[in-house]
Amino acid sequence: MTRPTAVVFDLGGVLIDWNPRYLFRKLFASDDEVERFLANICPPDWNVMQDAGRPIEVAVAERSAKFPDFQEHIAAYYGRWEEMLGGSLDATVAILERLRQVDVPLYALTNWSAETFPIAQRRFEFLDWFSGTIVSGQEGLIKPDPRIYELLLARFGLRAGDIVFIDDSPANVGGAARTGIHGLRYTSAETLESELRDLGLPI
Repeated sequence: MTRPTAVVFDLGGVLIDWNPRYLFRKLFASDDEVERFLANICPPDWNVMQDAGRPIEVAVAERSAKFPDFQEHIAAYYGRWEEMLGGSLDATVAILERLRQVDVPLYALTNWSAETFPIAQRRFEFLDWFSGTIVSGQEGLIKPDPRIYELLLARFGLRAGDIVFIDDSPANVGGAARTGIHGLRYTSAETLESELRDLGLPI
């Protein structure tokens, strides 16, 4: 591959620590109850639908009708969504900052609800560092659908071979690769720094 000239970051799990357990451990008496709720009542594939653009009001109403005994907890999923944010992953943010300092073009591509993303924008200053951001919930497309990577390229005038994409999800990294983008699976800031250096990026 050619040496990449721009870097695209996923957000959750790479730059931002998001976990619904931070909230629901406050609302349930035991971890077992938390895990049952997150596996059966508000599971990840339900949340993904909001990341893909389904309105939160519709999602909460549908789930509440199905599980009326958990209406308050279901409402809290988005009503107290900010309590799921654990903070920034500072070691990775430091890598982002170093790339920014040497003028490497930076972009973000995230699976995120359009309705909750503004909460993160208010909280994390580094979200303003990107030259452009694609938010799945705003587009009605979601990783690893190849169309969202193609949208990234088209909207910002990027060439697939010129960028490296970082994500903690193997499926999302694979989706990027199928579009011709060089994908790196994020496991740690230390590993990421080494991989970016090996690709010739000035870090």
